[in-house]
Amino acid sequence: MKLKELFKLISVPVIGASLCCLSPLLIFLFGFGSLSFATSLADTFYGEWKWAFRAFGLVLLIIALIIHFRKQGVCSLDQAKRHKNKILNTVLITLFAGALGYAFFLYVVVHYAGVWLKIW
Repeated sequence: MKLKELFKLISVPVIGASLCCLSPLLIFLFGFGSLSFATSLADTFYGEWKWAFRAFGLVLLIIALIIHFRKQGVCSLDQAKRHKNKILNTVLITLFAGALGYAFFLYVVVHYAGVWLKIW
């Protein structure tokens, strides 16, 4: 699996899972809410709803993998049995890369963007 292909697979799920802290930043950045609203929304989303955002990211990753394998011609169970090693390796690589991408994007990129905007 090429790095560019892996990035295409995990980019949308990583952003979807990071919406718990990214959405308050975007609300404040585009002027749809005040700083205190964005801060309280970030506390609520990350404190009480982070499991839902992570589950949403996992669902997006599963959908991305299904679309990826459909484009490669794996459409039936017989074809999936023939390509089981490739499917297993791809799923494990994308899960690992998705977890690393989520941790980097949420805890480095979004965190420092929030610090720069003085939200947290």
